[in-house]
Amino acid sequence: MGDPGGGPPHLVAALAPPGAALLALLVHLLLPDRQIAPPSRLYAGLLSALLAVSLIMAGLQWTRGRFGAWCRYRGPLAAGGFVLLALWDLATLKRGWLPQPFFPGPNQVLAAMREDAAPLALSTYHSLRLLLSGYAMGVAAGLVCGVLIGWFRAARYWGMPILKVVGPIPATAYVPLAMVMFPNAFLSGAALIALAVWFPVTMLTSSGVANVPMAYLDVARTLGAGRAYLIFRVALPASLPSIFLGLFMGLGSAFLTLIVAETLGVSAGLGWYLKWKQGYLEYAHVYAALAIMAMFFSGLMTALFRIRDSALGWQKGVLRW
Repeated sequence: MGDPGGGPPHLVAALAPPGAALLALLVHLLLPDRQIAPPSRLYAGLLSALLAVSLIMAGLQWTRGRFGAWCRYRGPLAAGGFVLLALWDLATLKRGWLPQPFFPGPNQVLAAMREDAAPLALSTYHSLRLLLSGYAMGVAAGLVCGVLIGWFRAARYWGMPILKVVGPIPATAYVPLAMVMFPNAFLSGAALIALAVWFPVTMLTSSGVANVPMAYLDVARTLGAGRAYLIFRVALPASLPSIFLGLFMGLGSAFLTLIVAETLGVSAGLGWYLKWKQGYLEYAHVYAALAIMAMFFSGLMTALFRIRDSALGWQKGVLRW
């Protein structure tokens, strides 16, 4: 498949994002409402802003340079997103094909975001703090265990059976144990997330270290390298692609465990907020929290991709994931 940002722009492709944004705006403004919703102009304002931005992006597609290529590449994705917004509005607020209160329209979700801006911001901060604490602990433990199991034969003999027995059990199954072992909700939640991250990081780090080509090690030994040099300057750098696979898998497991961990008596967090609003059937607020979660998790995943690209710059053009 060719790169959409590589060549000169096509007129239809360039005008697709503003056309789709205009379509979504017209659907929202011209069609009558079939659901009862509080009056709000937030969604119309958002679509107007997106229309203005997409018109600017359409003009920039004819410019040369990195930003013009970025606009050409992202144009189809933006058009698809605007069409999805129009369909969401049509299926909920405008036609009522999906029942209330389970499927609110986009304007209701935006209104819920504005109404609960302070609790949502506080919950996002608490979720980020808990997630990063647990993830950092899990990564540190996984790297140490992975190097030991991958490099030392005795550690591999005793460690692999434990890894195979403990690792596959979902971290959420340890909730009762975590609540007994740790004195407060934050520590028990961080420990659960760390456990969920530890298994994939350990497994893939040990696999990467154990499968370093012998030629690399033989060359280093010939030049007088000791054990520490072989581990930290040869085996670990050569294992980085495998280690990053473990980090990505661990991050996915951390997201799943975070929602459960925030039910362990915490007083703020996106998982806690979801459960709270579900209890009152306020689904617009639930979708608002889900939208923030999607942006939150996507941002962390993008940051990890950037770190990987920086650390594995010597493999540019080889990596395809």
